[in-house]
Amino acid sequence: MSDLRLVVVGAAGRMGRMLTQTIPDTLGVRLVAALAPDGASSLGADSGAAFGQGPNGVPVTCDIGAALAEADAVIDFSAPAATIAMAAAAAKARVAHVIGTTGLAPEDLEAIADAARETVVVRSGNMSLGVNLLSVLVEKAAKALGPAWDAEIVEMHHKLKVDAPSGTALLLGEAVAKGRGIDLAEHSARGRDGLTGPRRAGDIGFAALRGGTVVGEHSVIFAGMGERIDFSHHAEDRGIFARGAIAAALWTRGKTPGLYSMADVLGLTGA
Repeated sequence: MSDLRLVVVGAAGRMGRMLTQTIPDTLGVRLVAALAPDGASSLGADSGAAFGQGPNGVPVTCDIGAALAEADAVIDFSAPAATIAMAAAAAKARVAHVIGTTGLAPEDLEAIADAARETVVVRSGNMSLGVNLLSVLVEKAAKALGPAWDAEIVEMHHKLKVDAPSGTALLLGEAVAKGRGIDLAEHSARGRDGLTGPRRAGDIGFAALRGGTVVGEHSVIFAGMGERIDFSHHAEDRGIFARGAIAAALWTRGKTPGLYSMADVLGLTGA
């Protein structure tokens, strides 16, 4: 079977750079385009040389149409506006779209769901195996413990991260909500400050910490009467997200159009 041809969106970003470094060292895949916004200083440069390794023969480009014409799948860790534009373009070209972008608004998620009617879309707030396994465990714990146990999600990332709570924190919050059979938006507590009064029963709390160069740390705390259970994941290397996204792209081969998650990719759906 021929190598899966990949396009990286947001190639100049933290995850984009990691992907341009990881793809050439991964069996079964080949980088065919590295996309950056129009006007980016790296346009025209060799993406390998520009983003931290030796030349790879793949220039940085802003030509989405030409990139998709050569692609089997797109890996996208960019910004919401860029991701939504790519979702429409990938759907039209029938190219699979792997989305790790966070900070997506409800209307963005609707646009992605629309695109998934035409092509394969894998979207996750976190692409790592560990986090997605954690999500399954958290859902089971939430179901078993019920709302009598208070649920709090604490996350920390580097000081340059622009969205909060993180996509992973929201992924874990959704797991708690699913386990309890409730809607996260209606039971989400964020940013407590001042005289807030007692904790509202059934809330799922979030706390976001930022500083230094932390790749990603997440804890889900279930606090009961006289006892507490902590679930935690510590990301030590962005390579785990790149490898997970590449695995997701490989998984899309031969799949029917639809919106999938990393749980589907890892065979954890219904676990």
